[in-house]
Amino acid sequence: MMNIAALQAAVTAAAFDGEPSDAELDAIEWEMPLILAEVDLLDAQITVLDRPLTELDERRLRRSRKRVLAARRDLTNRAATLTDGAA
Repeated sequence: MMNIAALQAAVTAAAFDGEPSDAELDAIEWEMPLILAEVDLLDAQITVLDRPLTELDERRLRRSRKRVLAARRDLTNRAATLTDGAA
């Protein structure tokens, strides 16, 4: 019979502590304006799910969509600036 205990230790990854790494926290902080804009859009969409749209609801949805697009644009421009400067 073959002993696999030694092989098991070599295959097993390091223990996962469940906490995000510093790099993951930096990425979350970097994307936070986009995350908040998407949460706002989702909130506006959920609000109007079970009722007809009023003019105020339409404006709120339109503003939320614009914020998401602006946050995506800003995030993309910042990423492009960093890659251009590093090259």
